[in-house]
Amino acid sequence: MTAVGADLTIRHPVERFRLDNGLRVVLAPDRSVPVVAVTVCYDVGMRNEPEGRTGFAHLFEHLMFQGSAHVPKMEHARLVQAAGGTFNGSTHQDYTNYYEALPSEALERALFLEADRMAAPAITAENLRNQIDVVKEEIRVNVLNRPYGAFPWLQLPTVAFESFANTHDGYGSFVDLESSTVDDAADFFSRYYAPGNAVLCIGGDLDVGETERLVQRWFGAVEARDVPPTPATGEPSPTTVRSAVIEDRLAPAPAVALGWRVPDPVGDLDTYLGSVLLAELLSEGDASRLERRLVHDEQLAVAQSSYVGLFGDPFDVRDATLLTTQVHHPAAVPVEAVIGAVHEEIARIATQGVEADELARVQARAEAQLLQQADSVLGRTLGFAAAELVHGRAELAGEHAARLATVTPDQVQAAARGLDPGTVAVLELQATGGRR
Repeated sequence: MTAVGADLTIRHPVERFRLDNGLRVVLAPDRSVPVVAVTVCYDVGMRNEPEGRTGFAHLFEHLMFQGSAHVPKMEHARLVQAAGGTFNGSTHQDYTNYYEALPSEALERALFLEADRMAAPAITAENLRNQIDVVKEEIRVNVLNRPYGAFPWLQLPTVAFESFANTHDGYGSFVDLESSTVDDAADFFSRYYAPGNAVLCIGGDLDVGETERLVQRWFGAVEARDVPPTPATGEPSPTTVRSAVIEDRLAPAPAVALGWRVPDPVGDLDTYLGSVLLAELLSEGDASRLERRLVHDEQLAVAQSSYVGLFGDPFDVRDATLLTTQVHHPAAVPVEAVIGAVHEEIARIATQGVEADELARVQARAEAQLLQQADSVLGRTLGFAAAELVHGRAELAGEHAARLATVTPDQVQAAARGLDPGTVAVLELQATGGRR
């Protein structure tokens, strides 16, 4: 991997091939450290869930760790940890991934484990029941019994969007989770966990020819199935303000979130990058526009942040996507004052533009974060897998920093002009815990 001087591109060899069952395979050899990373990225996320089955993508991620045809429950964890490795999985808006990082001599072990659960996870009534209970407890701990637990990631989309894919609760309602059956889980697996709906990415200390042989050995026998079409998640751009007010009995102070639609991250990536840097310019660091004005100069807020994408990762999502600004403010500060100040700062960028040195500072921070994420074998492999799945090109993950470096002040100004006060989605959170 090289990123020297002005050249911020991660120049890394990438090999790809496809198995007869449709599985796309990406190999990213790096013999500098004796470590390999294996990730399987399935093209199913929160936005794929059918009505009546909210939270199913996340629930199924849990099920995939409950054993498989030749691996008893808990054995996956034991085998990875016994080899000195780590493992996990995560559910995103548009995909679900599973991964291991291990010493390179344990590569075949990881491939066997992932292939076995791709072929036949242990979908049983007992496993489904106990994982429904686990997910419900997660929701209680992370959302229902935590201040701002659903704010704004679960609550703002219902204001900003219209389609079920973009508005529903990706964590899942208790009613939907409780009514899930083994047949539902088996159907979900058959539909979305087909090898042709996945990308297998392997990075690190590997021999390309030997790794291809191992992939063929373990994944080649997985049954091919029909692949569902990629869901159409894009929506027409809004033409009016949308707003809602919610109450949070646990929150110590009120808050407000504003969301604007941004360009298509896949179909219009270059324009989209202007929005990514605009979010950084607005909120990252003490010198950022909103931090200076809201927190330091006018004391309108106690905390603020701006980001693109539901989970703050702008490079792993499809359309439709928001730039979100969230502000936590004292109860004595009217929410209208906060919203007005945010709009004014964005309008200032839209009309006056951005100085080159201010943009360069923001770019340097964003580029450093991207390069740091890609510094580990696992981080780089996860990035390649997501880029291959979402954009159809793994190498793009190594180009993000370099692409951000080419964004001009004019592009950021244009992005600010796109944040129209007349099309914003506004979610006001009222802290009601102290009321009698």
